[in-house]
Amino acid sequence: MATPPASTKTSLAQRLTGHARNRWPALAKVEVRFRAQFAYVDGHLPDGEVLPLCRLRYGGSASSWGFAIYRASHDDYQDNILPNGQFAGSPEDALSTAPAASTSTTPPPGAKTHHRRTNKQDH
Repeated sequence: MATPPASTKTSLAQRLTGHARNRWPALAKVEVRFRAQFAYVDGHLPDGEVLPLCRLRYGGSASSWGFAIYRASHDDYQDNILPNGQFAGSPEDALSTAPAASTSTTPPPGAKTHHRRTNKQDH
């Protein structure tokens, strides 16, 4: 299993931060954590709440990553297909897909929704 080099880790964080800034301006920051070939992407709200968004799998290319969404209902990540039907794609496509495809009960920053049952404290 290939692990991303330091330069790829740095560029991934910069790319996702820029993409999130354009797509979700209410998001305070994007954090990318690495473990082996995986990059875990979390969104931080201004109030300090952290939203797990997705997991990316490095396959040897900085431009194409495998994609898994965070499932709040199971507190895990599930491999998923991007809207273009591919199992791997750009990190920006994965981040754009994560909130829309997620079974998480936490909406993208700024979205107005009704509260639903969750497995968290408000359950």
